[in-house]
Amino acid sequence: MSRIGKLPINIPAGVTVTMNDNVVTVKGPKGELCQSVDPSIEVSIADGRVTLKEVETAMIDNPKQRHAYHGLYRALVNSMVVGVSEGFKKELELVGVGYRVSNNGNLIEFALGFTHPIIMLLPEQIKVTTKSERNQNPLITLESCDKQLLGMICAKIRSFRKPEPYKGKGIKFVGEVIRRKSGKSAGAK
Repeated sequence: MSRIGKLPINIPAGVTVTMNDNVVTVKGPKGELCQSVDPSIEVSIADGRVTLKEVETAMIDNPKQRHAYHGLYRALVNSMVVGVSEGFKKELELVGVGYRVSNNGNLIEFALGFTHPIIMLLPEQIKVTTKSERNQNPLITLESCDKQLLGMICAKIRSFRKPEPYKGKGIKFVGEVIRRKSGKSAGAK
């Protein structure tokens, strides 16, 4: 059995978890999330805990695949419970001269050194705030209850201008360390 899959998930106060036709629905103060679960995994909800167990079915004969699903769905359901109770938050930083960001509701406008501004409309599940202070790098703070959606949006924003290794310019996560390279002059003698 999967070690991660064996761990029970505690349901905090104010969160309800229901199972209906292989779909787990989690409701909490921050929102509502749904996740379909493979039939080879049995989800049981009792005593304020969610437990997942492998079930041998004719659908999946491969025990390795069942073990993988066991840990996967436990992690997904746990992320849903944490998301609707506490939420997830990511911060991105724009490093570079003239790089700017501003938002109007869920519409973000980037100035990243291209000839045109980049405009991105975010889904309603994501709350965004931007902060630009003098002599500080502009910051983008994204919050959501859906960890997967938040990660995809952050990756999309980062792809507009990935951090480059020579000067470190680009969009990076706050606290991320960029491996730097020396330029041409360091190698020549």
